[in-house]
Amino acid sequence: MSGESLYPRLEPLLAQVQKPIQYVGGELNARVKAWDDIAVHWALMYPDAYEVGLPNQGLMILYEVLNERPDALAERTYAVWPDLAALMRANGVGQFTVDAHRPVRDFDVLGVSFATELGYTNLLEALDLAGIPLHAVDRDETHPVVVAGGHAAFNPEPIADFVDCAVLGDGEQAVGDVTDVVAAWKQQGRPGGREELLARLSRVDGVYVPRFYAVSYGPRGAIAAVTRTRADVPARVGKRTVMDLDEWPYPKTPLVPLAESVHERMSVEIFRGCTRGCRFCQAGMITRPVRERTITGIGSMVDQGLRATGYEEVGLLSLSSADHSEIGQVAKELADRYEGTNTGLSLPSTRVDAFNVTLANELSRNGRRSGLTFAPEGGSERIRRVINKTVSKEDLVATVTTAYANGWTQVKLYFMCGLPTETDEDVLEIAELAVEVIRAGREASGRKDIRCTVSIGGFVPKPHTPFQWAAQASAETIDHRLRVLRQAINADRRIGRSIGLRYHDGKPGVIEGLLSRGDRRVGRVIERVWREGGRFDGWSEHFSFERWTAAAAAELAPLGVDLDWFTTRERTQDEVLPWDHLDSGLDKEWLWDDWQDALSEEEVADCRWTPCYDCGVCPTNGTEIQIGPTGRSLLPLTVVGR
Repeated sequence: MSGESLYPRLEPLLAQVQKPIQYVGGELNARVKAWDDIAVHWALMYPDAYEVGLPNQGLMILYEVLNERPDALAERTYAVWPDLAALMRANGVGQFTVDAHRPVRDFDVLGVSFATELGYTNLLEALDLAGIPLHAVDRDETHPVVVAGGHAAFNPEPIADFVDCAVLGDGEQAVGDVTDVVAAWKQQGRPGGREELLARLSRVDGVYVPRFYAVSYGPRGAIAAVTRTRADVPARVGKRTVMDLDEWPYPKTPLVPLAESVHERMSVEIFRGCTRGCRFCQAGMITRPVRERTITGIGSMVDQGLRATGYEEVGLLSLSSADHSEIGQVAKELADRYEGTNTGLSLPSTRVDAFNVTLANELSRNGRRSGLTFAPEGGSERIRRVINKTVSKEDLVATVTTAYANGWTQVKLYFMCGLPTETDEDVLEIAELAVEVIRAGREASGRKDIRCTVSIGGFVPKPHTPFQWAAQASAETIDHRLRVLRQAINADRRIGRSIGLRYHDGKPGVIEGLLSRGDRRVGRVIERVWREGGRFDGWSEHFSFERWTAAAAAELAPLGVDLDWFTTRERTQDEVLPWDHLDSGLDKEWLWDDWQDALSEEEVADCRWTPCYDCGVCPTNGTEIQIGPTGRSLLPLTVVGR
């Protein structure tokens, strides 16, 4: 493993491609460590373009955690655009890291963080460019161990042929354990080759090695059983959970991109996990329990991050940021601390039932007053009961009207289309709601220039949620409902011109559904799509529904299943699901009961504030909910100048 830079051969190619700046590295707070005398070398990949991948918090955290270790180094690599990929192939330049432009093939571990399954073809492209065999079974001890992580790793079966292992859950501690195993194996002279290394990794908590599990299928296409091929690997692999977030205050020195990126701000994760119980939300289910950072921990991270980056906006991130038990105090005291510095605070979105004007004013006190974002998710109160997103139409209109009356002129509302039991009428209520929001807002503010943007995504059932058994709506159904919604919004142009409608057609969601609930048989579809030119499937200009459907038909038909079998088919209670041997902590029987509650339109309370309702996470993982108030304060004020 040389670790020599590819830049002398890469640099002449950059003048021939779009946005060459994304490949040169050298960002503020980037790290380049000497290659020699380092025990374990990690290449960390976000399988999308630089502008999407660089702001990713998960990758940034692991990058710092690993580089703080004297025996490890970590460098970053992103998906390269097709223009550069073609030149790299023509000139014999392999997949490289942006930090020191070292060949990815030279690293011990290639860690790939999947936020969405639509990045799978980019993984195959990177492996091929790197000169790493696509199939894990064809690799030997000279090749990197390919590790999948992120939310999509909770069902890595569709990419089981291409990855060596997957890490379930939080990665901060897991990457340290993986590093220890790889370092010891190398120091001992690589005994037993790659097979022994993977066997050792399979005994690390939270690490799943697909090759040690055999899958058999029944006569109707469903999985008959998943069985271990070695007695020394766990029958079920459980997730990792970091309990004290204050002990992991990362990123301490966030990366600042050289090129334009999707998020131009510094972000601090104020808590992890969610117990709201939204039935569609995989992230909320698999990240339980709730673990809050203390107000002093948040303040320290904000202070250090601003000093290290020069950003003027801080995003207070979590799945439902306004639910932090001390969010009002956090917002006020941070606003006090940075008053006069043009440092603004923001929340990614706010629950209708958690919004108040005081909080919103504190968040915008020192920065610009941007639009507010709310996520009702379902158009009707009935469908909101189904998905357990309990908020009434009256509450939503009242909340948005309050915002308009207090000076906000733009509000964005997020919804989903294609939810279980949904009808056209449920979706049409989105139009009624948007119209009422504009009318009430005009009356409350006395202005005509207020706007409401309705943003709609197609619903995709996900593993480890109550909707994992649900039939996914077809692309035709989604597109039909979006058409009638658009017509309803535009029916009255006096109101409709103040309502923006943003949506994607239903086709990408169907493919995401295939990949999210697929099993190992789907791997051959992914490979065929990639071989036929599939790349950047999360980008509408690169996505081809026809390529995916043709590949699915060709590869799945001989196996007796098809695209609809994986997507629009409802599962039965006794069916073995591809991810049943991967344990998110949630009890499968509880998930099924919650699915039945959804069909009955019954709501479930947030267990942060009510007695436990036995989802299984805390006892299974030996964890517990961690919330304040802590009684701590950011005072006395320490104004940070610029």
